[in-house]
Amino acid sequence: MEQTSAGELVKVAGGGPELDGIVFDTPSRSKVVVAVMDAARGPVFRTVHPKTLTERTEEGPDDHALHLLVRRTPPPARGAGKAGVAGGQGSSAGHKRAAMHRTTGK
Repeated sequence: MEQTSAGELVKVAGGGPELDGIVFDTPSRSKVVVAVMDAARGPVFRTVHPKTLTERTEEGPDDHALHLLVRRTPPPARGAGKAGVAGGQGSSAGHKRAAMHRTTGK
C-alpha cells in the first residue's frame, strides 16, 4: 500500500497468518499502528511496517471489536515529549516557579 490513513481496513501479513486490521495511526513512513485481533488477548494495537499491509474491502467478523478499540483510545499526541524542552520554562521542567520566602517562625 502506498499511503494509509486512519480508519482504513487492511490485512496484516508478517511472520504468521494474515490478520484483519484497522489503521489507527501512521507516526512515520516506516511505522503504522494497526488494531488487530489477538487470539489470546482480544483486540490490541500492533506497530507494523507499511509494506506488510494490503488493502481489504470486505468487513471481517472482528471489525466491530476493532472499531470499539479505536474509538475508545484517545488520539496520539504529536510532539508531547518535547513540550517541556521547547516551552522555555528553564532548565528544570519540574520547577515552574521560584521558591517562596520562608518565614522565621516569629
